[in-house]
Amino acid sequence: MKKTILFAILIGAALNAADGAALYKKCAACHGANGEKKALGKSEIINTMSKEELTTSLKEYKAGTRNTKGMGALMKGQVASYTEADITAVSEYISSIKQ
Repeated sequence: MKKTILFAILIGAALNAADGAALYKKCAACHGANGEKKALGKSEIINTMSKEELTTSLKEYKAGTRNTKGMGALMKGQVASYTEADITAVSEYISSIKQ
């Protein structure tokens, strides 16, 4: 019985884990399928950034303390609903698609 409960908890946790690729889909419209574009012709090319740089940037955008090239308000709206796990997952995903 204990093994069944533990298994159910682990499966539930895995199903609720943030999926970086799925989260990135809304980013792709501006940043490109592989993070290769300057969003709206302004942003950095994100697939050249490290996981740590991406995580820091996304956290700063979410907090409203980052406004690189006038993109602060737009990006704050994009990441407003992201949890810490979401930020980590999408940062890991983007850093894995480097050209």
